[in-house]
Amino acid sequence: MIVVYDKKGFIKLLEREGFSLVGADLAGVNLKEANLVQVDLSGANLTNADLESADLRLANLSNANLKGANLKDADMTAANLEGAEMDAQQKVIPLKRV
Repeated sequence: MIVVYDKKGFIKLLEREGFSLVGADLAGVNLKEANLVQVDLSGANLTNADLESADLRLANLSNANLKGANLKDADMTAANLEGAEMDAQQKVIPLKRV
């Protein structure tokens, strides 16, 4: 069983059978402020998902479909976006290290 909580660990946002989110269909799912640090979402369908303010640091989003997903204020530091599908207007600005 996979359970995803908000960043504070109080609110259950998602509960799914199985042991992996690889290739999962999460289209339109509310993952606002989700704690997805180091989660493997490779090949997942996240179209129109709400990932606003989600913590996606070090997440594997390779070959994921992020078209229409709300990525406002999502922390995608060091996330793997290789081959990920995104809309032209979705911008991921890497943080500069000082």
